[in-house]
Amino acid sequence: MPRTKDFGNGMTIARRIAASRHTMPTAMSKIADVVTAHPASPVELTITELADRAGTSPATVTRFCRALGFDGYTQFRVGVASEIGRGDANESWHADIGEEFGADDDPGKVLQTLVALHVDSLESTAARLDLDDVMQVAAAIASARHVDIYGVGGSGIIAREFQGRLYRIGVNAHAWSDVHEGLTSAVMQNATSVAIGISSTGRTDETVQMLSQAGAAGAVTVAITHDSDSWLAGLADVSLATAEPSHYLRPDDLSVKHSQLLVLDLLYLLVAQQMFGEASTRLAASAMAVSAHRRPARAPKLTPTTEENR
Repeated sequence: MPRTKDFGNGMTIARRIAASRHTMPTAMSKIADVVTAHPASPVELTITELADRAGTSPATVTRFCRALGFDGYTQFRVGVASEIGRGDANESWHADIGEEFGADDDPGKVLQTLVALHVDSLESTAARLDLDDVMQVAAAIASARHVDIYGVGGSGIIAREFQGRLYRIGVNAHAWSDVHEGLTSAVMQNATSVAIGISSTGRTDETVQMLSQAGAAGAVTVAITHDSDSWLAGLADVSLATAEPSHYLRPDDLSVKHSQLLVLDLLYLLVAQQMFGEASTRLAASAMAVSAHRRPARAPKLTPTTEENR
């Protein structure tokens, strides 16, 4: 157990929770209730699953862990697993990496398993997408005065990637990860705007808040999530479905990011089709602007000097 200024190494997690309960906000107390009633829950649940069971957010779970003296959820899970006698290496591996990968698998098998999982994620996303909805969103983006894209954490990186691509073809797009900045932008939108919220679970509180505010201001709202019954999907005008995460690499499943990128890449191409003339001109101009900073396709062959031949 980690030693902190507030808790000694000998104090159990149950005692840490009891000692901190009187100072915990309501949202953190809900997490404490779940862990107290079901001590093994942190080992069995991902951070988003525990947050969902407690009716709060993953960010609140992280703050809860830090209040107990842990650096984050992973360290908290290890501490819980150790206390309840499930802290062996295999249990930790299966909880955090997944059962698809064995600790002794050779690199070739790991690669094959990864490829299969990622291909399955992309194919599942393609099967779940409603192309009429995708075309509706693409048309709205192409004609929008302003496009806001909201995402936090890994989804924030995806949001910035999409914003950069749209901007290159002439779409006035902005990506927001900070909830204060995002809400400030959202409140200024109107019926000529499109707001897109990206969250695999659809339960990221900050993203829900930003998309909700943009919708209240009159913007066309779009959710990109694997859960069609989530908070984010429920408040959006259009919800585009991605693949559900597999059991590996939790809680940050990279195949989830690839399924999100597939949806956004499709949207980008359909928007570019509708803005063909302007998009082509802008892409050519941007390519020319950076051409001087690109090296030749092949490095020149070095010719030995006369001195070196001697």
